[in-house]
Amino acid sequence: MKRRFALAAALALGSFFPSFDARADEGMWLFSNPPTRQIKEKYGFDATPEFLENLQKSSVRFGSGGSGSFVSSNGLIMTNHHVALSTLAAISTAEKDYVANGFRAEKLEDEIKCPNPGLIVLQEIVDVTEQIEAALSDAAPAEAEAIRKETIAKIQADANAEKGLRCEVVTLYQGGLYHLYCYKEIKDVRLVFAPEESVGFFGGDPDNFEYPRYNLDVTFFRAYENGEPMKTEHFLKWSDNGASEGDLVFVSGHPARTNRFNTVADLQYQRDVYYPHMMNKYRRREVAYQVFGSENDENARRIATSLFRIQNSRKNRGGILNGLQTVALMQKKIDAENELRKLAAEKNLIDAANDPWKQVETIMAGWRGRYLAHDLLEANEAFTSATVAKARSIVRYVSEMAKPEAERLPAYRGDSLEGTRDGLLGDFGGDADIETMMLTDGLSMLYEYSKAVDGGRALDAVVIPQADFDGIFDGLSPKSRATQIIQKSRLKDREFRESLVDMSWEELQKSDDPAIRLALAVEPTARMLRDYNEAEVAGPSRVAYAKIAKIRFAVYGTEVYPDATFTLRLSYGKAAGYTEDDGTQIPFETKVSGAYAHAREHNFADPFDLSQSWLDAEAAGKAPMDAPINFVTTNDIIGGNSGSPAVNTKGEVVGLIFDGNIQSLVANFTYEDEVSRAVLVHSTGIREVVRGVYDLPQIADELGK
Repeated sequence: MKRRFALAAALALGSFFPSFDARADEGMWLFSNPPTRQIKEKYGFDATPEFLENLQKSSVRFGSGGSGSFVSSNGLIMTNHHVALSTLAAISTAEKDYVANGFRAEKLEDEIKCPNPGLIVLQEIVDVTEQIEAALSDAAPAEAEAIRKETIAKIQADANAEKGLRCEVVTLYQGGLYHLYCYKEIKDVRLVFAPEESVGFFGGDPDNFEYPRYNLDVTFFRAYENGEPMKTEHFLKWSDNGASEGDLVFVSGHPARTNRFNTVADLQYQRDVYYPHMMNKYRRREVAYQVFGSENDENARRIATSLFRIQNSRKNRGGILNGLQTVALMQKKIDAENELRKLAAEKNLIDAANDPWKQVETIMAGWRGRYLAHDLLEANEAFTSATVAKARSIVRYVSEMAKPEAERLPAYRGDSLEGTRDGLLGDFGGDADIETMMLTDGLSMLYEYSKAVDGGRALDAVVIPQADFDGIFDGLSPKSRATQIIQKSRLKDREFRESLVDMSWEELQKSDDPAIRLALAVEPTARMLRDYNEAEVAGPSRVAYAKIAKIRFAVYGTEVYPDATFTLRLSYGKAAGYTEDDGTQIPFETKVSGAYAHAREHNFADPFDLSQSWLDAEAAGKAPMDAPINFVTTNDIIGGNSGSPAVNTKGEVVGLIFDGNIQSLVANFTYEDEVSRAVLVHSTGIREVVRGVYDLPQIADELGK
């Protein structure tokens, strides 16, 4: 099947502003403001507070950037294989490769303790908008960002102490609302089951963002408390039959970021500057990692997880950029913005002197010429190395400590100072050869992007003085400079780092450590870019977008969902196939038998090489050939929803989100339900494959109990 965006049809039917008709299953909704009316009107289902509370408190967020859920009363957690990849890689060795070969624990004592994957469960949501707005009421735009951060830090610290939970303030509606999300942390997590990578990522990059699919993209962990499996009050029961076509399906997960309510000027900046640069970075890194992995099998194993993420990100960003470059999409955005501005003017909500859309235009005009330099220098994308990152942090710390406390950045004063210092002294990893490869690529990109000008090198409108540019490279090629830094820097020595941290600014500038020398050369321009971003972009943007959010509330009412923020959201939709633009009918579900057929179509060649366990199960008649394995729904999802549970109206698991089709990638900017689909692992396929192929009846029987 050829990839088709079918954007003309999608844009004709999709909405670019919250519409509350009964047709569209649109929205990544807050659990504190669920779309109960819309669900009732369209599907006749009452999403009760009890239904929503259990779904909320059964949902898990992974620190690596994905979602999961409790699926038994004994602490069993379900997520995707690809969400678990970094954890699987961390506990793997050359002798025991849990990424490639999978893992199965036949009993509790076989479960493997994992590095803390940062699992948290949302317990409470508190509106703190009034507190933050009161602190910002008299702040000048240039000072607003620093005051906002200080206020948020205090609210979080006070809540952490009071509630004994991990609390974080979430900005919603681009600053229109602020909510405090309080989480229970799960620190003892153990691996229970993971399939082989050839099954969890069956079809590899060619099938990524495609459908039909045949993946068992699932992994099970178990949460422990006081050395015993955690007894979970809230968990999701398992459906006997899974989803059928036409069923109402709810998804609870943590979508990362959307830009559906950004202004046209902001989206044009993303189209012209941000995403083209992102695509170039990912393409470069993909090639660098592929070359490194081609040297030997061990290299390939070590970088497999990173390479997957780069390829996934490159393909994802390519789809987003394709959407932004589509004239029909941008015209819809222009029309929606013009309509809102017209209605706002009619209600006397804006005037020539107080037009937040014009304010964003001005901000973006200045940022266009500085973003590239900020990304490479201040955001460290030209120096993708743990060693250089630590050097940059040390230089920034010593520089800030040389100032009176009142003039320092928030992280370098008051209660924050101790944590900042501890972070500098903490150990850091990184294999020397991988660090050298990554740093070489970053330095090469910096050199290629920069243009010679009088007195220095220019990155768009930003000039790096020649002396500083020379200090970055030290007269060497990117590869030689990267090799010198990684081989000769002493920063992995904690005592050496302590000596640097305690130096004066004048003493630090005499250091001969190559990583510190590079960081010192970067700091003046990087700090200027940071200050510009804070004073001229981040702070004023929040003020302008908060005004737009309030205008939107005034014009359209409060039944509006906010852009995604990697916080827990609810979406609803139905299980449904679709029709491609060439008339091809795409089925609602695929079956286990299809995985074998797909592999044979490609002669079992990588990445269509089903694992030996699947081949043995087929030969022994244990493979559940008729069981559904994947299916699609109209649920509104995006990156970060990977690992999200899908449940029916009884709150029972019917599936597991693991992807979207290629048409869904415009979801950053819009929603449509004609051809855009969420792609899920079917609950029946999960249970029956775990039972039959992997011979783990105890896990299959535990699901939902």
